Amino acid sequence: MARMLTLQADPQKAAEAVGQVIRRGGVVAIPTESFYAVGASPFDEAAVRRVGRMKGRAQGKPLLVLIAEPAQLEGIVAEVTEGAAVLMQRFWPGPLTIVFPAASDLPEVLTLGTGTVGVRQPAYPALVELLRRTGPLTGTSANRSGEPPAQTAEEVQAALGSEVDVILDGGPTAGGLPSTIVQTVGSIRLLREGPIARERIAAALAEAGLVLAS
Repeated sequence: MARMLTLQADPQKAAEAVGQVIRRGGVVAIPTESFYAVGASPFDEAAVRRVGRMKGRAQGKPLLVLIAEPAQLEGIVAEVTEGAAVLMQRFWPGPLTIVFPAASDLPEVLTLGTGTVGVRQPAYPALVELLRRTGPLTGTSANRSGEPPAQTAEEVQAALGSEVDVILDGGPTAGGLPSTIVQTVGSIRLLREGPIARERIAAALAEAGLVLAS
């Protein structure tokens, strides 16, 4: 069973404990705006491999990364494309994952050889504060591939408690749709429509003279 920490009881102490686990190469489960996520340092190849194994993740599905603020893109992305900059300005923080060119030294196990990496800046204040302390973390949902995502710490414990080191209990999450995903490498394409509709993405890009591919 994973160690359970309560976020509301002492947020600072909980964040410090999670940070220590991450720095030791550990894997944690953390609450987001929608579901619980499995977090590990995206720069730690062994930790990212652990996340992939516990998810039972199929090849061809890279892991996304959560950041506290755009400054944390350093070391993760090779460049911020014009389209990405427009979408960051309009929709971050929020439920939009932007696919960037990946930094050359980012572990291939994270990108699965695609040369790209998906990144999101969440709008959940407690998670943002945690990410400021830990640095960027992977943000894949805390469930095995093909199973429903967890909305409570208890559901994470039941599904992955033997495989994560710590579960940060932030209470029930809101659920809803997974984030919208937009590819900004080459042509700008909508990979998955979520809380932010295609029309809003297209309109934001059009204002900057850019086009969302059909």
